[in-house]
Amino acid sequence: MTQQQPIAVLGGGSFGTAIANLLAQNGYRVLHWMRDPVQAEAIRTQRENPRYLKGVKVLDGVEPTTDLPAVLTACELAFVALPSSALRQVLQPVSGLLAGKLLVSTTKGIEAQTFKLMSQIIEEVAPKARIGVLSGPNLAKEIAAHTLTATVVASEDEELCRRVQEVLHGRTFRVYASADRFGVELGGALKNVYAIMAGMAAALGMGENTKSMLITRALAEMTRFAVHLGANPMTFLGLAGVGDLIVTCSSPKSRNYQVGFALGEGLSLQEAVDRLGEVAEGVNTIKVLKAKAEELQVYMPLVAGLHAILFEGRTLDQVIQALMRAEPKTDVDFISATDF
Repeated sequence: MTQQQPIAVLGGGSFGTAIANLLAQNGYRVLHWMRDPVQAEAIRTQRENPRYLKGVKVLDGVEPTTDLPAVLTACELAFVALPSSALRQVLQPVSGLLAGKLLVSTTKGIEAQTFKLMSQIIEEVAPKARIGVLSGPNLAKEIAAHTLTATVVASEDEELCRRVQEVLHGRTFRVYASADRFGVELGGALKNVYAIMAGMAAALGMGENTKSMLITRALAEMTRFAVHLGANPMTFLGLAGVGDLIVTCSSPKSRNYQVGFALGEGLSLQEAVDRLGEVAEGVNTIKVLKAKAEELQVYMPLVAGLHAILFEGRTLDQVIQALMRAEPKTDVDFISATDF
């Protein structure tokens, strides 16, 4: 890749800003697209994203802009860091500009009506694009603070994986490659749900054994579901599976954990989301996931339990008691995907 050609980052949230900074740090010119002209102007003049990454200097190589067609015309490689609810409506009007582009989705969510993952939506909007996903234990604030971090780029397009490794790999950021795009992306979307439960458990002062049980059973549950849909079970033993699950379920910096913590303190779901002030994808995912698990007849007691807490008036204590009364199955069994 020539140094001259800029790289696009679509989305002005915390993760988009952190990725834009990483690219700029590696010497690339970054066109950072966002919808809000006020936000773009604030970044341009203050060199900081005051709403999403307060206190982090946005490097000079990052150019905020609100002109999406111009960005896509100028760039071959684009990182898509839009909220799941906005992805389709932002990309659809510019679909003609996406053919042949390398588009890397970083959003960990599932579209409600279709159960499509973000890269599948991009594929639908831009059938001639080359598509990959970036996922892993990647808290935006820590990436921005240069905490040592690893991630996974997943695509069957090996050249795309190499390009992403080349532009993002740096002193504090390591990029591994995978061919299991579906499994890597599904892992990123599913773990958000369990992070809400982990945050609640922390707020309620539950023990370390309990938290560990929840995280481990969550891993078994999300793997069972993903394997049923055709993902590689080994993906869930890597960064995009257990790695992402651990960080999201144990860090107060995780948005989904924060929502769960607020619920554990007695706030309503709406109050918890309002207090956060940005999107917690797990809240959107839980309804979709419960419906899909029932449709596929995949056993997901934690998902059913969390749904009961958020939307059916049950408490976490009641759900954990029900879990403890359920018949214990085998601990880990990737061979028979229906039985653990």
